[in-house]
Amino acid sequence: MHTFAATGAGFLLAVLWFDLMFDVQTRKASSEVLPPEVLTSISAYYRRVTTEAYPMNRLIALVMLLTLAAICAEIVQGEYQWWIGWGSLLLAGSGFVPTMMRTVPNARRLGSAQDSAEEQSRLARAVCRDHMFSFARMSVVLILQLIAR
Repeated sequence: MHTFAATGAGFLLAVLWFDLMFDVQTRKASSEVLPPEVLTSISAYYRRVTTEAYPMNRLIALVMLLTLAAICAEIVQGEYQWWIGWGSLLLAGSGFVPTMMRTVPNARRLGSAQDSAEEQSRLARAVCRDHMFSFARMSVVLILQLIAR
């Protein structure tokens, strides 16, 4: 099962990498409100991936669920040290819930470009922060799954 969990973690890391390529634009701006060209770039990206990419954008949620299922199956099988499965479950689960409850809605709202520049800047920074934490969590999950061999 660790192969499936590792594959899911790797896929999700790749998705996060693409998101972060746009998110990092928020890190370069020193002012509270991001420049219009930065907001336009980030907003267009999130509009494409959260709204216009239907039904493919649902694949990410499916991979999250399948990765959690693979980790749970790994725990039930008890083939590896307990801390690998439980650590993976804790890290992945603690990232997937805020992603679905906060990050995705924020990204959709950012993609709509309906808010003020101040609010869009706040959303862009929040999404970037969430993605950086998710990248760190999923990196550890992948490492745990790779050492389960």
